[in-house]
Amino acid sequence: MVETRLILASTSRYRAALLGRLGFPFDAQAPEVDETPITDESPADTAARLSREKASAVAARHTDAWVIGSDQLAERNGQPLGKPGDRAHAIEQLASMAGQVIAFHNAVCLVRGGHVAGLHLDRTLVCFRALSRGEIQRYVDAERPFDCAGSFKSEGLGITLFDRIESTDPTALIGLPLIGTARLLRDVGFALP
Repeated sequence: MVETRLILASTSRYRAALLGRLGFPFDAQAPEVDETPITDESPADTAARLSREKASAVAARHTDAWVIGSDQLAERNGQPLGKPGDRAHAIEQLASMAGQVIAFHNAVCLVRGGHVAGLHLDRTLVCFRALSRGEIQRYVDAERPFDCAGSFKSEGLGITLFDRIESTDPTALIGLPLIGTARLLRDVGFALP
């Protein structure tokens, strides 16, 4: 079993709650990384790069710790979708996704002492049902998903917005694919069931 410090390079309460499920004590720290997309970079590549940069930034400050960095990007028709930030943008974002299939790219990177120990990529497809403006407004007012990529919380009432989800990891859509995260941790010696 690994006897070392574990740090989540994130201030996301969603990622912290998910990582807590694995039962290891950990700290969470802001990675302070510029998340501006690079021109012509695919959303999947952006998620992978940012997860690596986040983990590396925190690992540079704590060379003895294992650091987990993660990033999620939503993609509609090849274009990235960000977090809405407010009610009006959430409503417009959901309206633009109604009746469509949206890809969510999640990346998790494990770093220690400047060395990338592993990177896991996950892709989840969310098939939105046709949504009326009233349904969207009621949902947004109920959950206020302003800090969520795609303007919904699948772990809450947001699940009612979908016809189906195609995924290999049900936790990925919430923000941290635990199947891949657990695999990365096991690979470096963390004792998991």
